[in-house]
Amino acid sequence: MDAPTPPPLSASEPRFVTGSTMRHVVVMTLTASVGLMAVFVVDLLSLLYVSRLGDPRLTAAVGLSTIVLFIGISINVGLMIAVAALVSRALGRGDRALARRLAASSLVIMAIFAGLVVAVIWPLLPRALALIGADDETRAIAARFIAITLPSNVLMALGMGLSGVLRAVGDAKRAMYVTLAGGIVTAGLDPLLIFGLGLGVDGAAVATVISRMVFAWVGWHGAVRVHDLVARPRWADVVADARPMLAIALPAVLTNIATPVASAFVAGVIARFGDTAIAGNAIVDRLTPVAFGGLFALSGAVGPILGQNWGALRFDRMRQALRDAVVFTAIYVGIVWAVLAAGSGMIVALFDARGLAAELVTFFCWVSGPMWFFIGLLFVANAAFNNLGSPFLSTAFNWGRATLGTVPFAYLGAAWAGPVGALAGVALGSVLFGIAGILTAFWTLRRLERAA
Repeated sequence: MDAPTPPPLSASEPRFVTGSTMRHVVVMTLTASVGLMAVFVVDLLSLLYVSRLGDPRLTAAVGLSTIVLFIGISINVGLMIAVAALVSRALGRGDRALARRLAASSLVIMAIFAGLVVAVIWPLLPRALALIGADDETRAIAARFIAITLPSNVLMALGMGLSGVLRAVGDAKRAMYVTLAGGIVTAGLDPLLIFGLGLGVDGAAVATVISRMVFAWVGWHGAVRVHDLVARPRWADVVADARPMLAIALPAVLTNIATPVASAFVAGVIARFGDTAIAGNAIVDRLTPVAFGGLFALSGAVGPILGQNWGALRFDRMRQALRDAVVFTAIYVGIVWAVLAAGSGMIVALFDARGLAAELVTFFCWVSGPMWFFIGLLFVANAAFNNLGSPFLSTAFNWGRATLGTVPFAYLGAAWAGPVGALAGVALGSVLFGIAGILTAFWTLRRLERAA
């Protein structure tokens, strides 16, 4: 069933300063979830196809590749947050011309940063894979997969930036179409290239590149052709707008990088138990965003709602939007947890997981609910920090969770109960930071209201 759509507004009218905040949260989250879920489901299918090739090293290699590539994606997400925040604020103040200029400048900056990411990761790739673990053959396969897909990070950045512009204006459906289109393309190409043409893991990489081309084109069509919300970029504007954008983007990027760094650390701990354990962790890493993609979408959906209402100085609506996001998190996680627990055996069988891999997947299905409720609270808090002028709080909380909330718990858990213990430790470390993050978000909002 299609998610309900808010009544049509003019392109320049801020959508989120009127109407039910819960409705805005639900509509923006559900539409964003469809697109994100398409990408995540396709990634999971890619891993499923690779696992059907019958070699755990191939599954492990794709998992290692995902961890490295996720660094670039995390940087893109941080930059996208800045695009959505700046454009939504300008629209909230009724300044459409400024919104168009900021969108254009931000996209240029995103493309530059995405290119720099490629230039930095490429020479460091062998060392990065060696640090994560696995044997030489697994690392060689992972390196080839990354070499094919990494240059397309620039296309991914542009697509995500254009999606951020669409979210800022409140066009949730077209923002959904951006990621949905890329996911559909990958879903069709993966089996054709992996099995039909016999390309194996390389086929999955080629499908990823093509999907990112489509991803960027659909975003351009919605933001430029439909809404005309991207001006022709001028270098002088890019230079002038770089400071306000980077003021949001840099701490947001630092915040998002914490997640792949923590994932790499956990993968390194689990890698000590062999390729089977790495394969199990790869399945968990791909299963997580499919199951909890709604929380990823919620974080991006809350930002423009807060941004527009801050531009309109509607602090009452901002506070209610945060409450609504917490309620949505609790309901969503409860439903997903029940589904995962009930279907854990089927998931293990689907991926033909055995030994430690089966243990990891089963354990994740049973403990993921409480863990991701608190991570979801932190996501909501991060959205508030990034859009309410306190992005470094987001950085502090995410890195706190990635270090203090991950390293000692994962080490102790692995020493106590192997790979399963490592996952249990990470789950325990998320509780404290989730609670502290959401409380700090409400405090930040009260501080802004008093200042105003």
